[in-house]
Amino acid sequence: MRHTRTRRTSRKRLLTGGAVLAVLAAGGLGTVAANAADSPAPATAAAVSGPAKGELTRTTHLTLAAATEAARAAVAAAEKENQHVSVAVVDRNGNTLVTLRGDGAGPQSYESAERKAFTAVSWNAPTSELAKRLEQAPNLKDIPGTLFLGGGAPVTAQGAPVAGIGVAGAPSGDLDEKFARAGVAALGD
Repeated sequence: MRHTRTRRTSRKRLLTGGAVLAVLAAGGLGTVAANAADSPAPATAAAVSGPAKGELTRTTHLTLAAATEAARAAVAAAEKENQHVSVAVVDRNGNTLVTLRGDGAGPQSYESAERKAFTAVSWNAPTSELAKRLEQAPNLKDIPGTLFLGGGAPVTAQGAPVAGIGVAGAPSGDLDEKFARAGVAALGD
């Protein structure tokens, strides 16, 4: 007898649950139907237009070939002065395009070069200049991914930043930045 009662209870629950789902579905469909009736007729293809003049901007991106050329030029400039550095080139969004670790470059130089490149492109300024700003705004150094030491240089096109080059590993930030600028110069900027 208990077995029969359990079957009836289960069947009752199943039917009740099904009825609830049906009501919810009908309510949802009713809402969709009501919203569709209230909305205007769909636009025709001729009525749909693109953005108005001036609503789009064009950006310039550094190609992988150009980024590689810049990184090689920076490493070559360092090698001429018998310096062992790492070089990183990042795009406008701070994403790494190329990294080169020169022969004999220290293990810390790789990450430092990336962070200097990121910092330079983020503020469109050489990192040596940005390091001076820390006196007025010391919390800048707390921004993730940045490094406010000399050695980063922005790459610009039409006055806007399109990439950053970071160099690390020389005995001073001034030398690192000199080599980063050699990378920028190789791009004709």
